[in-house]
Amino acid sequence: MDAAAKSGNTLVTPEDVHKAAAAIAGEIRRTPCDVSRTLSAIAGCELILKFENLQFTAAFKERGALNFLLQLSEEERQRGVVAMSAGNHAQGVAYHATRLGIPAKIVMPEGTPLVKIENTAVLGAEVIVHGSVLEEATEHAEQIAEAENRVFVHPFDEPLVIAGQGTIALEMLEDFPDIEVLVIPIGGGGLISGMATAARSLNPDIEIVGVQAELFPSMLAAIKGVEMECGGDSLAEGIAVKYPGAITQTIVRDLVDDIVTVTEDDLEHGVSMLLNVEKTVAEGAGAAGLSAVLAYPERFKERKVGLVICGGNIDPRLLSAILVRDLIREGRLARLRVRMRDIPGQLVKIAKTIADHGGNIIDVNHHRLHTNLPAKGTFCDLDVETRDEERLQHIVEDLQSQGFEVKKLGAEI
Repeated sequence: MDAAAKSGNTLVTPEDVHKAAAAIAGEIRRTPCDVSRTLSAIAGCELILKFENLQFTAAFKERGALNFLLQLSEEERQRGVVAMSAGNHAQGVAYHATRLGIPAKIVMPEGTPLVKIENTAVLGAEVIVHGSVLEEATEHAEQIAEAENRVFVHPFDEPLVIAGQGTIALEMLEDFPDIEVLVIPIGGGGLISGMATAARSLNPDIEIVGVQAELFPSMLAAIKGVEMECGGDSLAEGIAVKYPGAITQTIVRDLVDDIVTVTEDDLEHGVSMLLNVEKTVAEGAGAAGLSAVLAYPERFKERKVGLVICGGNIDPRLLSAILVRDLIREGRLARLRVRMRDIPGQLVKIAKTIADHGGNIIDVNHHRLHTNLPAKGTFCDLDVETRDEERLQHIVEDLQSQGFEVKKLGAEI
């Protein structure tokens, strides 16, 4: 029984996905799909990663955008297109519209990472930054479409776009037909709708699990029929969608088994693990699948799990901060505030103690004036690199045994 027959879904069919695969063949990279041995050992299951961050625009969105653009008539191509996006859809539309000679305008909300805005402009589209949230950007894009008679390219609630995204599942299950569960990020729902449609047609028993940022559980709320607060500054801006699509809601309700949410800490950990272990750059949304598996280990224990690293467009400064914050969480980097007597040799004793435990001081600030300590008292803040949390604790305890008052992470003394 195919996916459409099983679910009653005729909005997007497996045949639509196969047609999309034929249409975009040769124009979209067939990205690598492979088992991560190290992450599998850490997660307690067999993790199969699909590296969509290796597309030309570093995201899967190219697939759906190209499939849509290829179906335009010559008259529609001449009129041009307009899209709204927080980044990856924008780049996909910009790149392939330019390649096909189609004029493109992209509306991007304020707060979109600068790297995504710049990349979209470089790819040939006219970029308009408008609206504090995606919904305001959408409204503005629709106004442009009407005023200029352009074709509006919806990022997720459009059958041709959904079918294009579904081609990822065809490739994954061709490479690894024994995948038992697919864990797929959800924003507006286009990716999971297309992939679920394709995957169910190939294996009706495969489990489909969606992942949303805890700050934006919009699809989960819609499926449950409850109100859940959506908002905040999420690392996963690519799936920070307040209102999922009407088409995608129907497909998700029919074909998706479960939706889980992940915290911002989970997302940061996922980004860090992919870089440190797989040496691959993922944005917040791109790491959502791995974040979910690591956050719910019992849910996926000893199963064959397929993950899509759906995007890799992340600001370098933000990525740097995430990596440092992860080191802090692991106890490999800490700020120690040490109170001491203002006499010669105190800093030497502190430095020697840290070195004796294999620690490395990477920054130090000595304070005498801006403090409420007695005149003969002083303190210093030290950024210390250690092997792990246990080694850090040994340093703290040793300093305390020598009469120093020590607080971690710069806490007030």
